[in-house]
Order: sequence, then C-alpha cells, then structure tokens
Amino acid sequence: MYFAIEGVIGVGKTTLARLLQPAFNAALLLEVFEENPFLSNFYADRARYAFQTQMFFLLSRYHQQRRGIPAMLEQSEHLISDYTFDKDALFAGINLQGDELTMYHRIQEALAEKIPQPDLMVYLRATTTTLMERIARRDRAYERTMERGYIDQLNTAYDAFFLNQSHPMPVLVIDSNAIDYVRYPEDLQWVENRIRQALQLAPFQPELPMPRNHSL
Repeated sequence: MYFAIEGVIGVGKTTLARLLQPAFNAALLLEVFEENPFLSNFYADRARYAFQTQMFFLLSRYHQQRRGIPAMLEQSEHLISDYTFDKDALFAGINLQGDELTMYHRIQEALAEKIPQPDLMVYLRATTTTLMERIARRDRAYERTMERGYIDQLNTAYDAFFLNQSHPMPVLVIDSNAIDYVRYPEDLQWVENRIRQALQLAPFQPELPMPRNHSL
C-alpha cells in the first residue's frame, strides 16, 4: 500500500510522514529539494530563475520516483511519500508562462506516464496565515524572502487541484489548522485512523472523534 502526503510549503508533510512511518512499518520516500542549486536564487528573483528551478525539480522528482517507488515497494509492504509527482505542475502553472510553460507541460506529461500513482493522497490543508507562521518557525535560510502572496497563490492552486471532485485518485482531506500531531499523540492517532479508514487497512476504528482544537 502506497500513500502520499501533500500540501503547500510549510504545512507539515515531512514531519507527518516521519511520525506515521513506525505505525505503518513503512518505507519512506522524502523529497530532496535542498539540492536544487537554483532554489535560493529563485526565492530572491522568481521571474529570472523560475524555468531553471522548475526543470531541475521536475527531472529530480522523476528520477527519484521512477526508480524509488517500485524498488521500495519490493522491499516493504507499505510506502509513505511526502510529495507527489503531480504537484510539480501546480508550481509550474504559477511560476512559468508562454513558451516555457508549454514546453514544461509537454515534458511533464511524457514523464508522468511512467510514475506509479499512490493508492491514496492525503491532502493537508492550512490557511495562508498558518503556513506563513510555520515557515517562519522552521527558519530555513532560502525561505526567509518568501512572499505571502506566493504562498497564497500556491494555496489556491492546491485547493483547486486536490478538492476537485473529478480527481483521478482518492484524496483524503485533513484540516491541519486545528491539530498538532507533533505534541499531541491523540492527534497523530486521529490522522492515522483516518488514513487507515480511507485505505481500509486494519486496524482502524470506524468512528474516532476529532481531537480538541489547537494549532501547531
């Protein structure tokens, strides 16, 4: 069983993937993004470095998922990833335009045919305000110049994609504003139970109440 956790920058995808790994006894496929040599320049000057940044990410994600997913599923019954190949096109739609965007889509569509799709997408949602707070809290050097407007654009694009009723894959939507699965074990248990329900993967409780309100 293979499920992927998705959401906008700063929502807590990697943290959740790591926390869920022991419960599912799963292999873990984590996105490698800090190796992109254009990333810090991109956040400083998006227009100038968008195409180079986008193409590097596209090819890097392709190579990682094309090789990694089948190999990991041969070694382990379950696999958790903290990103999907499809999400790359959401960034391209915001950062590229004209001939660059057309070229990107042609390459992305050809590569996507060779990528194994997850059995479930777990979409972590958060408000733009919450996302900006979490980005500031983790304080990565190349994210310090990140604009709120850019995160807001991404938030809108992610919602349009993952909340689409005609989405080709099953999507489990989780509002992460009101839970803190880092500090509260009951919140992590609630998320795990929702995923097991969606996958029909025992053991799970048919009904588990939403944990109390708190924020990360």
